[in-house]
Amino acid sequence: MLVSTSADERRPYSFPKWQEALQEATWSERERAACRRAILGFLHRCKAQRAPASVALAKIHLGASPGLIEREALRWFFRGGNYVPRFPAIVASAVRRPSSSPPCPSSQDLGGAEWERDLVAAVRERGFLWRTEETYREWAGRFARFLAPRSPYAATAGDVGSFLSALAVERRASQSTQKQALNALVFLMQEALHRELGVIPFQRAEPGRKVPTVLTRAEVTRLFTQLQGTTNLMARLAYGAGLRLLELLRLRVHHLDLERSRLQIYDGKGAKHRITVLPAVLVPVLHEHLARLRRLHAEDRAAGLPGVWLPEGLARKYRSAGEAWEWQWLFPSRETAKDPATHVRRRHHVTDSAFQRAVRRAAEAAKIDKRVTPHVLRHSFATHLLEGGADIRTVQELLGHESVETTQIYTHVMVKPGLGVRSPLDE
Repeated sequence: MLVSTSADERRPYSFPKWQEALQEATWSERERAACRRAILGFLHRCKAQRAPASVALAKIHLGASPGLIEREALRWFFRGGNYVPRFPAIVASAVRRPSSSPPCPSSQDLGGAEWERDLVAAVRERGFLWRTEETYREWAGRFARFLAPRSPYAATAGDVGSFLSALAVERRASQSTQKQALNALVFLMQEALHRELGVIPFQRAEPGRKVPTVLTRAEVTRLFTQLQGTTNLMARLAYGAGLRLLELLRLRVHHLDLERSRLQIYDGKGAKHRITVLPAVLVPVLHEHLARLRRLHAEDRAAGLPGVWLPEGLARKYRSAGEAWEWQWLFPSRETAKDPATHVRRRHHVTDSAFQRAVRRAAEAAKIDKRVTPHVLRHSFATHLLEGGADIRTVQELLGHESVETTQIYTHVMVKPGLGVRSPLDE
């Protein structure tokens, strides 16, 4: 509690020069920034509710956002700056980065507008992936331009609904795109700006469940003949194990179980783990590939190159794990590049765009009259298994689908779906 009596809790509070006092506090820039964001979030709530700042309102605010940073910052605010929060430990947990890395340049990229800085803080406090942060910031930026000249702080559920409806009606966005925008804006308004939306009225995009594109076995063979080297191995592994594109690119050495012909997938779609089949025909090829990777790994260590990127929790607990052999990328890039989050130059995995271009060009060279992407190989894997007599529940587990209804879509593209009914034209 910030004060002891209910009368004091309801009393309006004023601290007009709190920002000047904050600048004079003997804290680091990160600590001041964290405190400033927390106090501004509370003051924006006061403004939205047209109520003066009070301890009673602060308690309500903390009930919706019970973070340690917010609590300690408001203690400092209501005590007129005569309080030293426990910021060193708090900020370290809020701005998550590997402890073995140099000061993180991404911590300086806190956004431009005030609402964007609040969004970045909320995203990083929850340890979201870099891709998620980019996506949320992009949708929030589009929403801010939609609202202009009004601020997102003044937005209502109706404004969010109007934006989502415009996506569906004017932009003809798909159902999945609209759902992504909805998730991003709900997070922006409720978690970052602390605005309760309630029911959001909007026109939903038409559900467009498409039949997946599937290659025949002959087309798969023709595609592989147009790919060489590591790209060929990647395509065969994507098809032979039914992998999504990012699951393929993020494979590490220890994910392989060559002795038992198994492949372990960690943090797939929906942060799920699973085990899928590893084609036996690829085992000798993978042994040769690993031998080449060992030489590259030795060269990187001799050159003093920083270790590969690791999930933040692992990087903090095992500081040198990124340099260990078993954590190396199975398909590393040829050149080093700067990490988008830390700006540390290290070796990353192959980029998704490079592999997608290679597959598209191979399909053109193979004269395949279909739109071929890496995900089409996953569709072909599932369809060919079902055509070969595999149980649909087994295929569901190998693909990592949460529901068997998702897997059932492949029964519509089998060579002989259903009971193998003959067309009357064949009679």
